[in-house]
Amino acid sequence: MFSNRKAVGTPFVGLLVALLFSLNQGFGFAPKREFYQIKIYHLKDNSQKDRLETYLKQAYLPALHRAGIGKIGVFTPADADSLVYMLIPFKSVDQFMGLPETLAKDKQYTSAGQDYLEAAFDKPVYKGFESILMESFAGMPSMIVPKLNAPASERIYELRRYEAATEKLHENKISQFNNGELDIFKRLGFNTVFCGQVKVGGKQPSMMYMTSFENKTERDTHWKAFGADPAWKTLNALPEYAHNFLRADIYLLHPTAYSEI
Repeated sequence: MFSNRKAVGTPFVGLLVALLFSLNQGFGFAPKREFYQIKIYHLKDNSQKDRLETYLKQAYLPALHRAGIGKIGVFTPADADSLVYMLIPFKSVDQFMGLPETLAKDKQYTSAGQDYLEAAFDKPVYKGFESILMESFAGMPSMIVPKLNAPASERIYELRRYEAATEKLHENKISQFNNGELDIFKRLGFNTVFCGQVKVGGKQPSMMYMTSFENKTERDTHWKAFGADPAWKTLNALPEYAHNFLRADIYLLHPTAYSEI
């Protein structure tokens, strides 16, 4: 009796799993959206930069990987040596919030990062740092690592921050990205890395995104093509998207030799 029920139940379970998978695909359930942290280290001199980069390479990035965090970007401004930018992807807010405790329990990290973690008050590794937490856009829920061929010193990663006058206009700008602007970027080969709505830190209401190019000349050529693109002109002329950002800050970055993005 029981063996007969098992024989009937097994294909039923398999059929149910297949049906649920089919429904998930058919109804196009949205994939889970990632969270991103941008850390911006402010440095006093080359000594601090050398110590920070040693910490990042030998302690912090390996520990982040052990904590289940994937590709991590490390960048420096194209026109300055006093800043280091980090882009860290998280699968959830819980993963972000739990990271300090995870790192505190990681003996390899606390040993390799001792110069940074135990720095004296008069010999810190940085002047200070900023931290910005973002949630990815529905139209680009996951980070994409670009496939660039130029040497790291020539590649340009363009980080932009758009501020809006009100929360409503800010949401409107994100809607414009989700409903056309991201598609134009993709068609024109902008190699978009991520798009995120700022949730904590930084100037708000604001959003940030990153595109990437082989070099500065290619970057300039792409933006010229974007400005002349008929689809962009049509999208940008729609009255519902008028005045949806107040200002845009643009940061041109080079990846470090050990950046994974």
